[in-house]
Amino acid sequence: MKILLAEDDFVTRKYMVSFLSKYGECDVTVDGMEAVDAFMMALEDGEPYDLICLDIMMPVMDGYQALVGIRNLEKERNIPEEDAVKVIMTTALNDEANVKMAFELGCTVYSGKPIDKDRFEQAMKKLNLI
Repeated sequence: MKILLAEDDFVTRKYMVSFLSKYGECDVTVDGMEAVDAFMMALEDGEPYDLICLDIMMPVMDGYQALVGIRNLEKERNIPEEDAVKVIMTTALNDEANVKMAFELGCTVYSGKPIDKDRFEQAMKKLNLI
């Protein structure tokens, strides 16, 4: 599996890379702009990501803006919805408004922080990633 992690917090980034690396190749970005750029390069190289883990609160471009950018790139390339990248939003913002907005913008799963490995693995199983 090819995974992109967009996370600005060093400790969380280290934790997630350690956790996700057992499932596949894990690329890391520290803001939403880098995440969109990495996603675009992967598409152009013909090696798209299977999973993107997006933090919401990041500098330069937040997770919502990155998600919109990613979904727009898929639309521009006529990628069918069933082939769209799976996006798990990872955030400490667990209020209803943030959860609702994430799903409206096209996230696949919403995961609160701190990350619960068991629940995260269950989500990846439901998405047929593992």
